[in-house]
Amino acid sequence: MTPDVLIPLARTTLREPRRAAETILSWQLSRETLWTAMALVAALYTFVLSLLIALTPSTLNLPGYAASPLALFVLVAGIMVVYVHAAYWTGLAVGGNGTLDGLLAVMVWLQVMRAVAELALIVLSFVMPAMATLASIVLTGWSFWVMLHFLVAALHLPSMGKAFLVLVLSGIGLVVGLGILLALIGLTAQGVLN
Repeated sequence: MTPDVLIPLARTTLREPRRAAETILSWQLSRETLWTAMALVAALYTFVLSLLIALTPSTLNLPGYAASPLALFVLVAGIMVVYVHAAYWTGLAVGGNGTLDGLLAVMVWLQVMRAVAELALIVLSFVMPAMATLASIVLTGWSFWVMLHFLVAALHLPSMGKAFLVLVLSGIGLVVGLGILLALIGLTAQGVLN
């Protein structure tokens, strides 16, 4: 992947997310490539989170795992894996017929876009804090809109309403899966869930 491919794809994602998703799906990336890309995106997100934690005032009471980049990485990667699987199976249940690999491909790209946007927000928060707050709200809305289009394209859903249903139900699945993941990596022992 070169900037000649990624920059136009980023522009298309901002303007026509469904067409961007169809472009990504047309690449037919191998499963190994997709899971490697997901691990790299999880590492990038871990870096962004670690940077945010380092910039957070020390007076805030952060959970114990926040100080460990490895625990953050496991948590971020686990969230991504659980969410992709929850969205895939929910999509099939509501009438979609996409593939797990296709969904993973578009979700990895969405997370790349979000991580880059989060880094830009960190920089903006130093220059213009009020503008950074507004940009954060816009980013949340944009992510929601793009996610719906990506779900329709990757899961071959018949409508945006079904994509919204997938989003809600897989979010519930994520909460359940996250509880299990946190228990597995021992965060309940630190009192995070209590």
